[in-house]
Amino acid sequence: MAERFPITLNAFRKMEAELKDLKTVQRPAVIEAIAEARAHGDLSENAEYHAAREKQSFIEGRILELEDKVSRAEVIDVNKLSGSTVVFGAWVHLVDEDTEVAVKYQIVGEYEANLENRQVSIASPIARALIGKKQGDSVEVSTPGGLRYYEIVAVKFGDHHA
Repeated sequence: MAERFPITLNAFRKMEAELKDLKTVQRPAVIEAIAEARAHGDLSENAEYHAAREKQSFIEGRILELEDKVSRAEVIDVNKLSGSTVVFGAWVHLVDEDTEVAVKYQIVGEYEANLENRQVSIASPIARALIGKKQGDSVEVSTPGGLRYYEIVAVKFGDHHA
């Protein structure tokens, strides 16, 4: 059996929307482009045909990848979570104990991690250090620059805490 993985409801909906677009818009468009290019004659020298076939191959591969992910996703609606313990989907507000710099991260699945949005993978060192801890706890995080110490100032849930 394929391994399941956690994903936020928001990211799952984006994944489903991409899959629908690939199947209902992009796949039919590339099939039409291949048919048009075929009509131009000699396929061995037909750049449009080869480009369309390459795009079709990418689209079909992405469809298979997304169907697999959708089938294995363990969807978690972060808006229904609460409490002061850090779990998957939580927004964790931290203060660096040495520099007093405040940061916040949301702990998400590996497929949706995005540092620009302050979303870190549950497999990352910071997330692993935070999971199970509570508001007020201090945590030690091993970073490429050495050990960092953070205090958990707040644990919040929901998409609106971004």
